[in-house]
Amino acid sequence: MRIVALAGGIGGARFLRGLRAAVGPQDEITVIGNTGDDIHLYGLKVCPDLDTVMYTLGGGIHEEQGWGRTDETWSIKAEMKEYGVGPEWFGLGDRDFATHLVRSQMLTAGYSLSQVTEALCVRWKPGVRLLPMSDDRVETHVRITDEQGSRAIHFQEYWVRLHAAVDAEAIVPVGADTAKPAPGVLEAIAEADVILFPPSNPVVSIGTILAVPGIREAVAAAAAPVVGLSPIIGGAPVRGMADKVLAAVGVEATAEAVALNYGSELIDGWLVDTVDEASVAAVEAAGIACRAVPLLMTDVEATAEMARTALALVEQVRK
Repeated sequence: MRIVALAGGIGGARFLRGLRAAVGPQDEITVIGNTGDDIHLYGLKVCPDLDTVMYTLGGGIHEEQGWGRTDETWSIKAEMKEYGVGPEWFGLGDRDFATHLVRSQMLTAGYSLSQVTEALCVRWKPGVRLLPMSDDRVETHVRITDEQGSRAIHFQEYWVRLHAAVDAEAIVPVGADTAKPAPGVLEAIAEADVILFPPSNPVVSIGTILAVPGIREAVAAAAAPVVGLSPIIGGAPVRGMADKVLAAVGVEATAEAVALNYGSELIDGWLVDTVDEASVAAVEAAGIACRAVPLLMTDVEATAEMARTALALVEQVRK
């Protein structure tokens, strides 16, 4: 079975760990990772979502945080602070710095982001094929209004520094309209037996991937069934502040609204949590098969069971 998953950071990575546990060794998983969160810091190219997937599946993630490295130290950040060089609000530990140094060195030498990601995965052995959505530079920006007036800031500043405390007025994937899918992305989608949307942020993770010309069209045209899992449970994000960015694109923070925003032209099946069972009928009325099952990723086995349920829905939709 050839499985393709479009994934963001923490939620996507944890789901993928369960998916990997749920399938057999003969099955192939290709992950198309969001690069809209990428940011340049200290002269280095930082890819938070790609690295979170790589570290999580490779056994190097800080489990409590869900991001960054386990057993991290912070000497470089402390030294940068002594020099008065920021930003202080974005945490890069010493171990994490090494990844960004290697990536940036390879990019400067002329390698593509796809090639660099493949090389980094040689060390981490994530058990999946990890592809960036594009080798081109794409950065998600957020338009806000604060004491400085109306302005656009990088998504990382909105999410990490401001903690989404200011209303998001618009979400703009800068550069996405002229970006090209990375090598292998469209081919993986076309050849897939299954396409999954993990419980990643539907706007700034999966939505940004779909904003790259050709990817949404490829998913919509794919022969494989497309099944998604709701990142919203009981009217609130399981983790993070997805409700803030959903509001910016005019979508209510409910499992039903997120499914309808994707639409039946994009997804064939949708899983909601048992607390949202009342939304099943409305989702199915829109032409999307829907089931209510436990969706809290409390541990790897619970997450694997979510993945098995998603794959079972794929087979029901396929028939």
